[in-house]
Amino acid sequence: MDMRNPRTDFSNAKYDAAWAIRFDAPAGERARPTPASRHVTHPARATIVDEGDNAASVYEILDGGVILFKLLADGRRQIIELLGVGDVFGFAAGQTFDVTAEALTPVRLAVFDRKAAEADSEVRDRLFNRLRAQMCALHDHALLLGRKSAQERVATYLLRLVPGYSGFGCIGGTNGSVRVRLAMTRQEIGDYLGLTIETVSRAFSSLRRDGVIAYSKQDEVAVPNICRLCRLTGSQ
Repeated sequence: MDMRNPRTDFSNAKYDAAWAIRFDAPAGERARPTPASRHVTHPARATIVDEGDNAASVYEILDGGVILFKLLADGRRQIIELLGVGDVFGFAAGQTFDVTAEALTPVRLAVFDRKAAEADSEVRDRLFNRLRAQMCALHDHALLLGRKSAQERVATYLLRLVPGYSGFGCIGGTNGSVRVRLAMTRQEIGDYLGLTIETVSRAFSSLRRDGVIAYSKQDEVAVPNICRLCRLTGSQ
């Protein structure tokens, strides 16, 4: 899919909140260490920070995906954010982290000393600009949790993984299928969308039965018609 086609380019969308998530940096755009940061890597499913840890650092994702979540006393989990390349986390309101951050895939992170980042106007402005975009995505997610049906939630989740999608309008006019990588398990998708694993599985089965998606690999689905999936999100 050529995202430079004007019919599929949302870079100038009026309310563009950098809504799409990607887990790999574009070729030739891998970030290099800066004097203000150090780079670290974590394997998939590794805990990066725990809720209650000292919030002395902030993090920028250079490669891979990260989930932020909270646990209830009985073990129930709500995934608060699903983050990809360019996203940031670690700006806590107090002195400790209020969420747990876990590597969804192998990740490479730029780690900034929190006080140094807040004191460096260039670094602070760049990271805060990204936080503003993430805030807009959280507004969309609050709507999803509060008002959307199970099928609308799953369709919205899939659409968010389409490269270049900004969340407004349908990126139709493409030929062939778009392939969407599913880094999350069905349980994790449920924890992110506020659904049980059984409901998530039924929604995927319904989308497959109706021809909206097709499985190409265990962790990947093909979407033959983006406009059709877009209409199922309840946002159009």
